[in-house]
Amino acid sequence: MLHGGVAHAQAEPPLVLKPSPQLREDIPATTRNRLPTFLSGREVHGTPDLNAVAEGNAQLRRGDMVIMADRLEYYAPDDLAKAQGNVHINRAGNVFEGERLQLKVESFEGFFDETRYRLLRNDAYGQADRVDFLDDKRSIVRNATYTTCRRKPGPSWMPDWILRADSIRIDEEDETGQAGGAVLSFMGVPVLPVPSVSFPLTDKRKSGLLPPTIGLDNLSGLEVTLPYYWNIAPNRDATIYPTLMTKRGLDLGAEFRYLETNYQGRIRGNYLPNDPLREDDRWGFAMLHSGAFSTAAGPVALNLNLNRVSDDNYWKDFSRTTASLTQRLLANDGALYWGRGNFTLTARALKWQTLQDVTAPIVPPYDRLPQIVGRHVRNDLPGGFESFLEADYSNFQSDPVLNNQPNGQRTYALAQISRPWQKPGWFVIPKLQLHATQYQFAAPLSTGAESASRALPTFSLDGGLVLERDATYFGRNFRQTLEPRAFYVYTPFRDQNFLPNYDSAQKDFNFATIYTENEFSGNDRIADNNKLTLGVSTRLLDPDSGAEAARFGVALRSRFEDQLVTLPGAVPASDRLSDILFGASVNWVASWSTDAMVQYDPQTGRSIRSTLGGRYSPAPYRVLSAAYRLQRAQPASEQLDLGWQWPLNDLWRQPDDRLGPGRGLGEGRWYSVGRLNWSLADKKLVDTIVGLEYDAGCWLGRIVFERLQSGTSTANKRVLFQLEFVGFTRIGSNALQTLRENIPRYQFLREQITQPSRFSNYD
Repeated sequence: MLHGGVAHAQAEPPLVLKPSPQLREDIPATTRNRLPTFLSGREVHGTPDLNAVAEGNAQLRRGDMVIMADRLEYYAPDDLAKAQGNVHINRAGNVFEGERLQLKVESFEGFFDETRYRLLRNDAYGQADRVDFLDDKRSIVRNATYTTCRRKPGPSWMPDWILRADSIRIDEEDETGQAGGAVLSFMGVPVLPVPSVSFPLTDKRKSGLLPPTIGLDNLSGLEVTLPYYWNIAPNRDATIYPTLMTKRGLDLGAEFRYLETNYQGRIRGNYLPNDPLREDDRWGFAMLHSGAFSTAAGPVALNLNLNRVSDDNYWKDFSRTTASLTQRLLANDGALYWGRGNFTLTARALKWQTLQDVTAPIVPPYDRLPQIVGRHVRNDLPGGFESFLEADYSNFQSDPVLNNQPNGQRTYALAQISRPWQKPGWFVIPKLQLHATQYQFAAPLSTGAESASRALPTFSLDGGLVLERDATYFGRNFRQTLEPRAFYVYTPFRDQNFLPNYDSAQKDFNFATIYTENEFSGNDRIADNNKLTLGVSTRLLDPDSGAEAARFGVALRSRFEDQLVTLPGAVPASDRLSDILFGASVNWVASWSTDAMVQYDPQTGRSIRSTLGGRYSPAPYRVLSAAYRLQRAQPASEQLDLGWQWPLNDLWRQPDDRLGPGRGLGEGRWYSVGRLNWSLADKKLVDTIVGLEYDAGCWLGRIVFERLQSGTSTANKRVLFQLEFVGFTRIGSNALQTLRENIPRYQFLREQITQPSRFSNYD
């Protein structure tokens, strides 16, 4: 053993490594140059503090590096090691094997002839005529091959994919590789000759070409997208994705993302010059921004949501490019927020782009140019009182012909005071509100009025109990709650049916809205109320973690007087008892989750609306989800939604998760993925995404069929093909994005979650 000198081999038992909390993935530079050098072999001879020669199972160890060979020489003054015969070097998990090595140990400068190598970060393999080590982070592999396919027994084995290059420059500091004079082959067939190509060694963001996406679209024909990713800075990047469409031409698309200390956002644009199908230029633009900046009056927040397209047919022809949830209504919304203490002020401008269809026209919503809202909240008034003040000025503009009512300006004010009493086990909250509204119209109403006003109070009383007990169900201990609740509200009648409706709509009837003072959203309608809501819920909680295993609830509303205030075209409500809401959520075990809600009409004896959903996910890469939705009220619908990701090779077998999340379930597996939305009323598929994924270990193959409804009788259809070489190409805007956006809990088959440890290749 050698420590700064030479010692003859001794017949001592070999050192045994033991687990220690001192083991580190990296060795600090301040201690690396002070590390001892250990030399061993069957025979060791030399001159102390000058040179040493080890023969027979020779080893040199220093820090995170080990050199093994048949014969090993070490010259101490130059820190130079020379090795011959079955040479094996492992440095921080990177392994090189060959016949001849010359290396300065500390600076890691030297060369290695006739080399086979394996890189830790992305588990890549290859061989080369020579490897030149420039330093501990950089090397050049000459006349080299590169692949992430694991070698299999047999002299005729060839990797499924392989990159052959005149040279490959490995930079561990930048975590990138640069190949020159390269040819990429797949299944023995050259598929991509590239004079120069850069690729990542880890899952870290890296500028360069992303894997191409090939698709067949019923409107656009054959689509080929070749994205380029530009890693501008750690907090900024851009993706440029030109798409060549055989029926349309070249669509130029790009996305820019930024993340700063006080703001963040995303900008996306597409431009298709001279679309042959529409005989015009087509373009789309979307921007999301949120952030804050300082002013003399204090910090101000700015939020932007901008969406514009070139024409009314854009949503049909490019249904996947709009970010809006409602493809025919594109919001252009900008808002400034300022606050100090208990006061906040908002200035907003909202303008809609409505994409009309002559076969199914829609009434455009009102633009707000501008809207100014001020709010003041106090939760620390004397006597335990709480107050809320809101003032809202909005200037509504739209097409008065399509809306059949004049544009106008509305000033709305709300004053609210409440006195909560809350103790463990119960709460009571009385509340008093005063609403005041003033309108000024751009044209007279049908009554001839050019202005109008409205003022009315609202009183509500909310109270409930929260009771607990220990319980046992099916051999499992729980803490069970019983939570009855009563909510009473009274608002006197004020005739509002002659007023225009700029932003009010009927609220969805659910467990959240049944306990609110107003049945309408917006500020144009304040419902006259004299009603009582009663409900009760119970929860089963894990006594140790507090996790909710199950929840059940029921609620209904009793009306003591007719509700005369309505939305345009609606009739007054005269029913004394509302529909009954039933709800349940069960998460008994981690692999199962179910939710259900039923709106039951006791007069007709059937449900008006029902939703039932469930998810089964016993292990990674295995998820089944289903949802049933029924609505008998107009617009009536009945739909079944199914989504899944499941390995086909072991469809009915016990899950095998030895590789863990981010590594798939092993190579040679097929996965089925998809989502189906079926209209039971129309007896047809509305939206369909069905695909197959194949995990070969070092490459992934995907084929995805997509059908998206774009009208009552039309749909966009396309087929996507993709080939991904693991550890060489990066995932971009492709079929994976479609799968992740549409399949609940979809997981990438090969996604690096944790950095590999150098001790996994420890010798």
